[in-house]
Amino acid sequence: MKSIAFVALLLIGTQFSCVSQTNTAKQGELTWLTDFAKARELSDATKKPIFGFFTGSDWCGWCKKLQADVFAKEAFVSWANKNVILLELDFPRRKQLPEDLAQQNQALQQAFQIKGYPTIWIFYATEDKDTQNLNLSALGSLGYPQGAEAGKEEVKFLNDANLVLA
Repeated sequence: MKSIAFVALLLIGTQFSCVSQTNTAKQGELTWLTDFAKARELSDATKKPIFGFFTGSDWCGWCKKLQADVFAKEAFVSWANKNVILLELDFPRRKQLPEDLAQQNQALQQAFQIKGYPTIWIFYATEDKDTQNLNLSALGSLGYPQGAEAGKEEVKFLNDANLVLA
């Protein structure tokens, strides 16, 4: 398991606590949180990892295709509700995010060194009580299921996601 650690005083104290914990983006029967602090809280409570979806919601064609071909399917909805806490980390071009949300997303983008979209990282986030560092324990990353048979994208994606969770 890859562990990414960085000083989190800034992240925990200022940026993430500013984001309203009511921020969610709904899709079908899924609830996508936009607040990292809330996602971390739920992850701690449920012992489920965070499914961080880095997206460009209003410009990224592959992100929209992933949502239609995978996230909108009942198999994914069932899998996600059982296995992960969904966190949408959006980088739109035509709309402006609240400053605290944009800063939160950018901090996580830098922590995971995101270079393209869509990118998904499945991870746990824990705070070291002694140092107040935030430890991101990355289980693995995913993207659009390349090479999947047409109409079976969610099958390949879920197989890949289950390998990450194994």
